Amino acid sequence: MSRGFLVFSAVASVLLCLALPARSQTLELTPCRITAGPAYPSIKARCGELQRPENPADPGSPPLSIRVVVVPALNLTPEPDPMVPVAGGPGQSSVQFYAAAANAFEPLRRNRDILLVDQRGTGASAPMDCALDEDVVTGSYSPELTLELTRKCLDALPHDPRYFTTSVAVTDLEAVRAALGYPSLNLYGISYGSRVAQHFARRFPDVTRTVILDGVVPPQLSLGPEIATESQAALERVFARCAVDEVCNDRFPDVAESFAGLVVALRTEAVVVSAPDPNTGRYEDVNFGSDEFAAAIRLLAYHPHTIALLPLLIHEAAAGNWVPLASQFRMTAVSLSESLSIGMHNAIVCSEDVPFYDRSEIDVDGLAATYIGVVQLNALETICSIWPPGPVDDEFKVPLETSIPFMLLSGDADPITPPRYADLAAVDLGNALHLVGKGQGHGQFSVGCMPDLLEEFVASADPGAVDAGCLERAFVMPFFLDFSGPQP
Repeated sequence: MSRGFLVFSAVASVLLCLALPARSQTLELTPCRITAGPAYPSIKARCGELQRPENPADPGSPPLSIRVVVVPALNLTPEPDPMVPVAGGPGQSSVQFYAAAANAFEPLRRNRDILLVDQRGTGASAPMDCALDEDVVTGSYSPELTLELTRKCLDALPHDPRYFTTSVAVTDLEAVRAALGYPSLNLYGISYGSRVAQHFARRFPDVTRTVILDGVVPPQLSLGPEIATESQAALERVFARCAVDEVCNDRFPDVAESFAGLVVALRTEAVVVSAPDPNTGRYEDVNFGSDEFAAAIRLLAYHPHTIALLPLLIHEAAAGNWVPLASQFRMTAVSLSESLSIGMHNAIVCSEDVPFYDRSEIDVDGLAATYIGVVQLNALETICSIWPPGPVDDEFKVPLETSIPFMLLSGDADPITPPRYADLAAVDLGNALHLVGKGQGHGQFSVGCMPDLLEEFVASADPGAVDAGCLERAFVMPFFLDFSGPQP
């Protein structure tokens, strides 16, 4: 009998209990303020905690505190169904995500409460955090180091990592809805959060009024094998856009060739760069090799404002100035360690993605030809070789078939969830609209007139009522020609 059969048999026995309706509780909320951090203003809200069993199949298992926040509607007589933003990652706090992007949700808040639930394992809901080892910041990937850090992470976790999957988390959200007495929910899920939103709609269709998916992860796709190829394709589109932009092409005529040369050079030998620490500002030596380079470039390609920097940063590195890119890598590493609960992230990936990889269908040679290479795929498989998988519901990996109103959002420059992913998710959605932002990256909720379109969709619960013509005027950041900014 195979190990995989034993694992999934155990999971199936848990799912029998997960399918039971959540027992209704009451939840008291008290005045509070939330913030995304020191650089952000605080927001007036009402906060509380809902106690949930660690293992929903065992009501006697240790309790977890799920953080719940309601930002009241501006209207004194709001609609009864709130808006529920669900953060990405996986591993990000929905409370922090909203607090950092609250302005984009203000049109939705006119007539609806904003309901925020830190998914179990994130934010203030039984966080599953692992310290970021300095070797990860200043060194390179190796299977041995990855296994060592993964074991340290598992040993440090305060809860059983099996019970932090999406299939468990959606039952928490339903329990919160019932406890607060909301008749139904309007869901907004970004990136990994789009997976949560789709699965909530699958499990609890009768209390799902509308769903917005932004940077869509389709159920049938296991994230990981295509990250490198999609990121490479997105980068090539950036280079092509620079080539047809007269000003960018005059300033950086050989940016694609320069980039390819940097990839080859760093795979041959890393460079030592003196770069400032993001927290202290002190300059420290960083071992900057191909892995660190790939990490910096990949995250810069997520957003149009940082996409605009890529030709300049690549040009500077090719000229021997590695400090801007190395600094970008250090800021990325610190930001991820502060905003991402690694334990929860691994619980999701090692239950919902890696176990479903079919190695016979993975183009390893194609991955190796990208600037990221096979390192990310290898790292994920190494982590998950010792990470215990958790429960995954039946039909979790099947496209959702429903007539619930859906709005799907994509950016045609998105390096991780391209528009075709939304098309895969929408194959059995009978009442859906897919909008694609031109020149836009990962996450469309704040682009141009999109906040008003989201409110229009949720108010009408009708994809056909949305007039998206205003998106044609959405701003795309022009390329930076130097560090003072784009040409006026």
